[in-house]
Amino acid sequence: MTEASDPESGFLEQLGQRVRTMRALRGMSRKVLAKVSGISERYIAQLESGKGNVSIVLLRRVSNAMGAHLEDMIPSAEPAPDWAVIRDLLRKATPAQIAQAKDALAGGGIAAQRRISFAGIALIGLRGAGKSTLGRMLAKKIGWKFVELNKEVEAQNGLSVAEIIALYGQEGFRRMEQAALSQLLARKELMVLATGGGIVSEPLTFDLILSSFYTIWLKAEPEEHMARVRGQGDLRPMADDRSAMAELRNILISREPLYARASAVVDTAGLSVDAAATRLSDAVAPVLHDKHAFGLRSAVS
Repeated sequence: MTEASDPESGFLEQLGQRVRTMRALRGMSRKVLAKVSGISERYIAQLESGKGNVSIVLLRRVSNAMGAHLEDMIPSAEPAPDWAVIRDLLRKATPAQIAQAKDALAGGGIAAQRRISFAGIALIGLRGAGKSTLGRMLAKKIGWKFVELNKEVEAQNGLSVAEIIALYGQEGFRRMEQAALSQLLARKELMVLATGGGIVSEPLTFDLILSSFYTIWLKAEPEEHMARVRGQGDLRPMADDRSAMAELRNILISREPLYARASAVVDTAGLSVDAAATRLSDAVAPVLHDKHAFGLRSAVS
């Protein structure tokens, strides 16, 4: 049935799609979401399929477990009386007008952050993309500092990522991640930065990455991502789930439009570590000669 003939069913289908997309963006399996939210995996499956008789209390538990805003999960939600007008104006705005609006809404904070000088090269992509291995090799080759953002979060807070999420949830971790990134940028030293796979799910943090670094998406086939993660001995729930490959593909599909905002794409599918490192070096060569080039887009495949 269509949404026009059955508005309730249409609403539930859209709601399920939003929950599924947000979960994938954050790299959470249904099993993990069920455990964190305290809601059964079966119920979450029903919710995502558009068949869940959801209450606002349970939906709030789901959104909190994912560190998402409850209003972002409600189809056609209107957060303010003028929101529809603002939304339509933004749809017609030029990129320059949107940038001005962002700075105005942020009280000048983003504008101030954008004045920070070029910070280096940031690597984004799914777990198992080779961000740490290739990033460390690249940093050594060009003489820049290598930084893993997750390690920086842990060092600044005296807790592991797992402990932070257990104590403060996804939202708390993303808040600490943004603070750690701001502190890194304040040092004003060139670096090769390896980010967490889910950093693209936090708009302000990801925007700061894109505006401060020449950003490269390290891309591989889903099977390669999974093999590399397991080869590293990573047995977190995502890698140990019976439906892990299906979940991984769902995550990749959800994140691809965001990963594609990177300045360049380096496809490492089927390559040895040395060959992938060479391809990455080739991709950053123009940046090393002209740091202002980091705003340009390119692809290396």
